[in-house]
Amino acid sequence: MTAHLDVGSGRLVLLARPVATAALTGTAVLAVALVDPNEPGHYPTCPFLALTGLYCPGCGSLRAVHALTNGDVTLAVGLNVLTVLAVVALPVIWARWARRSWTGAPRTTVAPAASIWSLLVVVLLFGVLRNLQAGAALAP
Repeated sequence: MTAHLDVGSGRLVLLARPVATAALTGTAVLAVALVDPNEPGHYPTCPFLALTGLYCPGCGSLRAVHALTNGDVTLAVGLNVLTVLAVVALPVIWARWARRSWTGAPRTTVAPAASIWSLLVVVLLFGVLRNLQAGAALAP
């Protein structure tokens, strides 16, 4: 006996984007887990770091993801705390998207502009602070 898939209503089609996004993300995380970014020559240098000698807000993210895949949360936080926070938040956002896609429910909320601008300010401040003596603990 085979399971009935509700293809006629387009549910599987609606779920295609969240599933594709999860598959691509999972593949990227697997690549970072298997190919250690701490070893030179595997990944390109951050262009911002190469040009300016300063850390961008994303510097240390590959190493943080690698540390998380090895269960070392403390090291990951030390490399890039924003990446660790994103790794916590993004699956929740993805699950809401997938659920909405599966049910066919319309998007009923939009992030307020103030939230988006606040996130931008936090990322920019993080990028600046990690390059100052006072924020040296934020540097990767």
